Amino acid sequence: MNKHCAVVALMAITALISDTTWGAREEHTFEVSLTIPSRPFYIIPAEPDWIHRPQRLEWDYPASTMGGLRKFFDVRHDTSAIEARLERAPYLSNGKSSDDIPLRVRFNDVELSPDIRPRQVVTQAEAAAGKRVLLEIQPVKPVGGYKPGDYDGNVLLLFNAKAPGA
Repeated sequence: MNKHCAVVALMAITALISDTTWGAREEHTFEVSLTIPSRPFYIIPAEPDWIHRPQRLEWDYPASTMGGLRKFFDVRHDTSAIEARLERAPYLSNGKSSDDIPLRVRFNDVELSPDIRPRQVVTQAEAAAGKRVLLEIQPVKPVGGYKPGDYDGNVLLLFNAKAPGA
């Protein structure tokens, strides 16, 4: 009987030890990616994780105004200046055109517009050296003030290398 109890006790102790030894295991799997820009021409976000997600403009309750968006881009072009324009006038909408909130877009301190003629945003010398520049998107307070609601919109920036000699 004592032998039988001793064998059962040893088996129980072995089972407890093996559970604590083999029971704790964690695994983490994650993806890694990298984009290596072409050396002659690129305009890429300095923080790449934000560009493909909706950006939230915050409401400032004490001031009753809306905040903007400020993000940096790394730019480079080996042979000429860089130009930019907007595809269309950017605005936030709640579905009622009378409540639309226009947006002012500046890239490297140059205000952009949907005019078909792009504006130079980086000089040839700056582009050749490569530069980090600021994108700013600021709401323009409507004449009647901001109206309550849920707003969303899009800003479509178009960039190109300035034509040589232009």
